[in-house]
Amino acid sequence: MTRWHAAYAWLDGRTGPDPDVLIEVTDGRFTTIDVGVPAPPDATRLAGLVLPGLANTHSHAFHRALRGRTHTGGGTFWTWRERMYDVATRLDPDSYLALARATYAEMALAGITCVGEFHYLHHAPDGRPYADPNAMGAALVEAAAQAGVRLTLLDTCYLTATVDGKPLAGPQLRFGDGDAAGWAARVDAFRPAGDHARLGAAIHSVRAVPAAQLGDVAGWAAAHDAPLHAHLSEQPAENEACLAYHGTTPTGLLAGAGALGPRTTAVHATHITRADLTTLGGSGTGVCLCPTTERDLADGIGPARAIADAGSPLSLGSDSHAVIDPFEEARAVELDERLRTRRRGHFGAGELLRAAGPAGHRALGWTDAGRIAVGARADLVAVRLDSVRTAGVEPVGALFAATAADVDLVLVDGAVVVRDGRHVRVDVPAELARSVANSYGEDVA
Repeated sequence: MTRWHAAYAWLDGRTGPDPDVLIEVTDGRFTTIDVGVPAPPDATRLAGLVLPGLANTHSHAFHRALRGRTHTGGGTFWTWRERMYDVATRLDPDSYLALARATYAEMALAGITCVGEFHYLHHAPDGRPYADPNAMGAALVEAAAQAGVRLTLLDTCYLTATVDGKPLAGPQLRFGDGDAAGWAARVDAFRPAGDHARLGAAIHSVRAVPAAQLGDVAGWAAAHDAPLHAHLSEQPAENEACLAYHGTTPTGLLAGAGALGPRTTAVHATHITRADLTTLGGSGTGVCLCPTTERDLADGIGPARAIADAGSPLSLGSDSHAVIDPFEEARAVELDERLRTRRRGHFGAGELLRAAGPAGHRALGWTDAGRIAVGARADLVAVRLDSVRTAGVEPVGALFAATAADVDLVLVDGAVVVRDGRHVRVDVPAELARSVANSYGEDVA
């Protein structure tokens, strides 16, 4: 058993932090939580604000190599995608392991204890499977283990290049499994190593999975009681193509295939209609917002308040990793609504924390995490309240002031992964520099 005493801790079900909280952990679970007690001599004192572990619901680990290399020019999402494909062609299981380990370790430094990896780099660059057809997925699972975080590998079905079914070509060849049956057979053969990882499914988009096969992917997820994620209405061009070819929106197409429901998370949902809002919320489908990526790619601002009010639980992801900072993602939900509506006060701090913590964990299938509560997984994030960003800030307002740089200590399943703001296993800056340079064939001095 280990004992921690928090100056302030945001406990499950509370609208704000409580002072003087004693937290006991046994075998990776919270066993005792006492509020308003002095620190006993055998407890480790946490001087700032303690939050539950945060979840990154939507990640493409290899996109981390694009940070700072695609921002100086103009263009659109579609021109950015060509730069992304250039990186995708260079990775193999070994180099992907190194890049993902460094990226997941950066997430741990930011207070992220669980990652949802939307994974579609399945095969060799020419489309041929590796000797182990799941070698790239296994590399991601091992990367998460070495970085000390949990992982839901959202194995992604990606079969076609366009809504009207044009075949994959060029860099996209490595994404495909031929058809949904081939995808399912490959996924069924994969057994992630370690208790830190589990499998989920993903429909890349209505561009990438033919309508007749959407139900097959959804059926696999249902049969395995696994989470199902899908990119949805990220771009107006996707909506227009879907309407022209299928006569319905992407949301309508997924609904008709039985792909929506409480197990499903729609990623982005930026350009949805009022009818889409009702369909998503009425089915209990979650929505993962990725504000820092959506602004970086000029995708637009989605109707976050309306989505939540319609009944869709909100979660958060860093997606392309232009920024890895769950505090920035959380407050951007509120701040982007202010920009969109020219009015302040749409989301309280408690709602934003739910999106960053428990809702994200639920979306990834870890229903026993993301909460500081007896019996839950012992994930803790201690945030400094004495930095230049947080000095003088009330604890309840820390989500609007702190950044990833203020994370001081992180526990995952009771184990210390970050201490004094440094990862205990990974030299994160050095490994990021090496792995990103390797992604471009560059040398690091």
